[in-house]
Amino acid sequence: MKHTFVFHCLIFICFSAFAQRHALVFQTDFGLKDGAVAEMKGVVYSLSPDIPMFDLTHEIPAYNIWEAAYRLQQTAPYWPAGTVFVSVVDPGVGSARKSVVLKTKTGHYFVTPDNGTLTLVARQMGIAEIREIDEAVNRRKNSGASYTFHGRDVYAYTAGKLAAGKITFQQVGPKMADSVVSISFQAPVFVNDTVKGNIPVLDVQYGNIWTNIDQQTFNKLHVQAGDLLKVSIYKGNEPVYSGVIPFANTFAAVPEGKELAYLNSLLNLSFAVNMGDFSSNHHVKSGPEWSVTVSK
Repeated sequence: MKHTFVFHCLIFICFSAFAQRHALVFQTDFGLKDGAVAEMKGVVYSLSPDIPMFDLTHEIPAYNIWEAAYRLQQTAPYWPAGTVFVSVVDPGVGSARKSVVLKTKTGHYFVTPDNGTLTLVARQMGIAEIREIDEAVNRRKNSGASYTFHGRDVYAYTAGKLAAGKITFQQVGPKMADSVVSISFQAPVFVNDTVKGNIPVLDVQYGNIWTNIDQQTFNKLHVQAGDLLKVSIYKGNEPVYSGVIPFANTFAAVPEGKELAYLNSLLNLSFAVNMGDFSSNHHVKSGPEWSVTVSK
């Protein structure tokens, strides 16, 4: 009986230790041509070889903080609470920008410079608490002479300790005000029988235009498949595209080479050319400065 009790205690202890380890998801603008990403993963693996590590992407365009913000928003909701995201798009590395961990109201963690990267997840998932990383205790040992690779020495190290349960969220560092550095953009709105929004990103493989106009906002136009939409796209105040295109449920609903509006996999309003490239055809790009208006 005694041996059975001890055995069950050991099983419980082992399971509890394993259960503390959360998935760690990496995003950078480093690419994979050199060893930078492997260095970050090596730091985490050295802390705990049991942490499951995944890649969101390492192909964020260089220095593009906005796209980093979008990819986090796009991806994070599909991961369970407790997941730790490390996002390093950090053109200001070594400067006065703060190194932080955001805990969202959904229970996700984001380890990143507070440089605008948190703009969209803070808005989408809510801010539970933000802590500044205390580098006196949460920095890789003997790395103080390096000022240009905080992704390895601070972010991966802190995220690994957090994911492994070696530190609590409170041990990350001092609590900050519940606000983040934010990038301005056109939020989805419905005004005077028109919906307005931003073009946060392209569906880069196909040249489709993805907006942030969600299904709920779009539905205020009361559009049915086959209805025609008047679409205007701007970069800042400069008009770039204006056209009338049909709304469809699938690409194949229009002939090859024809334009359509549709709801993408995130249920946001988007524009495409069936078997073509809307972005290249009309020189439409993406970013916080790009906006769109749509009406029937």
